Amino acid sequence: MAGNSRYNEEINSRLRPRWTMQYTLCFLLSAFAVASAAAEPVTRERINSLPAEQQPSWREYLDRSQKNSMADQAAIAAEVAASGMSNALKAPSGGDFKVTARPGDAWFGSDEARRIADAVLSYQTPAGGWSKHTGYSHGPRRPGMQWTSQNEPGRSAHYVATFDNHATTAEMKFLACVWHMTQREDCKAGFLKGLDFILASQFPNGGWPQGYPLEGNYHDHITFNDDAMTHILELLHSIQRREPWFAFVDELKRQEVERALAAALRCVRQLQVVQNGKATAWCAQYDALTMQPAQARLMEPASLSGLESAHVLKFLMTITNPSPEIVTSIEQGLAWLDQAKITSLSRTNRSAKTTYERNSTSTEVYWARFYSLTNSTPIFPGRDGVLYKSFDEMAAHNRLGYDYLTTLPGSILNNGQKKWRRMLNADRK
Repeated sequence: MAGNSRYNEEINSRLRPRWTMQYTLCFLLSAFAVASAAAEPVTRERINSLPAEQQPSWREYLDRSQKNSMADQAAIAAEVAASGMSNALKAPSGGDFKVTARPGDAWFGSDEARRIADAVLSYQTPAGGWSKHTGYSHGPRRPGMQWTSQNEPGRSAHYVATFDNHATTAEMKFLACVWHMTQREDCKAGFLKGLDFILASQFPNGGWPQGYPLEGNYHDHITFNDDAMTHILELLHSIQRREPWFAFVDELKRQEVERALAAALRCVRQLQVVQNGKATAWCAQYDALTMQPAQARLMEPASLSGLESAHVLKFLMTITNPSPEIVTSIEQGLAWLDQAKITSLSRTNRSAKTTYERNSTSTEVYWARFYSLTNSTPIFPGRDGVLYKSFDEMAAHNRLGYDYLTTLPGSILNNGQKKWRRMLNADRK
């Protein structure tokens, strides 16, 4: 492959005028920001700095979060004491909770689904949520066992309940589908408790944190990363649309869902980043109180997100009879996706490592995981806290944890957009 400077120029040919000394300065400043910025949690001190009219709702939110956290901890402590144990047991670890069966499939009435439902319900926290990467295949939670596998007993609670990696929303959808096939009352109750958890965890500004009760650090950010908030929006929208698996949700609760969804959509529109007077895309996470783009881990700087933005647009395009504001948000987001394309690349493996090579005959179209907040230039942050100018430079110095380039937004920009425009035209007739 050619040297990195040539590689950078070629994969960003659509942005070639931007690769100047000004960009070099931007790179250096951004690298410093990635290395030095710290995620700010939601605290009483920060709430006190908000405009006076916003403070009461945030104080109430923080009080509720702390109360729920104490309830989660107290439940485990009581079980440990009753069992005569010295420490809680660590929950077994597993992968992301995913079910391949589609809603309405007979499988949800099977013995296997029943056993999984028993395990899932046993790991629902007193606050109503679920952790991630829980080994449900090991069976129901034992007395004195933590709700989560994400921290060692005796250490600070971590991901006790979260929306990361499909957690909570996936368990809720599963329980609703089991109820639909079996009418199990405990599955219905577990879902409704989870729904109350979602409603309680929504920020006063309409967003959702990565985890609740609040844990601190970047976990308190409004989080689109890994589609955490988008999965909540999808679930609430499905309830609003009265899909049959959620038929047990009564009208009063459905109205709460509609209010929460309306607030969330206002938040989504407000968070769409504006560059040079034009709305573009969304960041992976935002500070909960300021609603400004924020850093999470070192390799997750404040930046526009190609994949998460595409998934936000995919959700927005499912809304029937969308408001003019939603339509404008979608149009602007689609225009950004089209402008953010990276072409003439081929994905390949070299020395057992993924790399991307210049290939003028390639028909593949890519989007970067991260884009500059100032000019939508692709950027490549490493786990070492350095913001590299190319994928190859970053990959040479860092362990890769996810794809930095992806083709997935293509189906949303093309087929998804066509489907949406047909729906939009039908709504207008």
